Amino acid sequence: MLIHPQFNPIALQLGPVAIHWYGLSYLVAFASAMGIGLLRIRQEPFASTQAPRPWTSRDLEDLLFFGVLGVILGGRLGYCLFYKPLYYLQNPFEIFAIWTGGMSFHGGLLGVIGAMIWFARSRQRSFWQVADYVAPCVPLGLASGRVGNFINGELWGRFAPADLPWGMVFPQSGSPLPRHPSQVYQFLLEGILLFVLLWLYARKPRPEGRVAAFFLIGYGIFRFTAEFFREPDAFLGTLALGMSMGQWLCLPMIAFGAWLWGRASDKKLSQPLAG
Repeated sequence: MLIHPQFNPIALQLGPVAIHWYGLSYLVAFASAMGIGLLRIRQEPFASTQAPRPWTSRDLEDLLFFGVLGVILGGRLGYCLFYKPLYYLQNPFEIFAIWTGGMSFHGGLLGVIGAMIWFARSRQRSFWQVADYVAPCVPLGLASGRVGNFINGELWGRFAPADLPWGMVFPQSGSPLPRHPSQVYQFLLEGILLFVLLWLYARKPRPEGRVAAFFLIGYGIFRFTAEFFREPDAFLGTLALGMSMGQWLCLPMIAFGAWLWGRASDKKLSQPLAG
């Protein structure tokens, strides 16, 4: 039986300024998105000299800037609306207290979608080409975030069998019993495995929208699976049919991804968005 190491959440203290590991995990996430994005520029159809024009590093920089805003704003608002709507309705000013924690992947996804719509319109590109470009840039960032969760000892798993070799006691949970290190499961599934599969699939030109569909289906299935091992939020517990909020939010992702996969050959999806 393992015991969580109880890392100091502060990575570096510079006088009154504290740099947290979780904050650094976000920086690593955005840096990985930049690196994968630069590699994607060299692949087809993004390197194509045909209309409207090939992608450039400036395109990536602009998209990443607004994508970061989408992640932070969408992630925070999504958490407030999906997980604690009544609390934040009564305490609206605490919505801005992002340093207290509380971010939602599904909210961040909606924020990134908003950034992609803006980018597609401003560049007069197809939205689904933009989505196909962005999709492989995401999983390694998610993996980095799960490392931050593990360092903080948060989002621990459900109780594990006593003989599970990697069962881990999280003192923060208030229980001496071993739990599944669900942050590690999500790091491996939604982060590393999803990236490898998505990168291998996206290396060759695909019907527009198919790479984005792969991401939606893949993330939805992996997150839905990992939620069986992750302890539901104490203030929510399990919902209808014994599923967690994370699982319910994954269902529309999987359904829409399946629909998009089937429609990927429709030329109407390839139309540029007017500015």
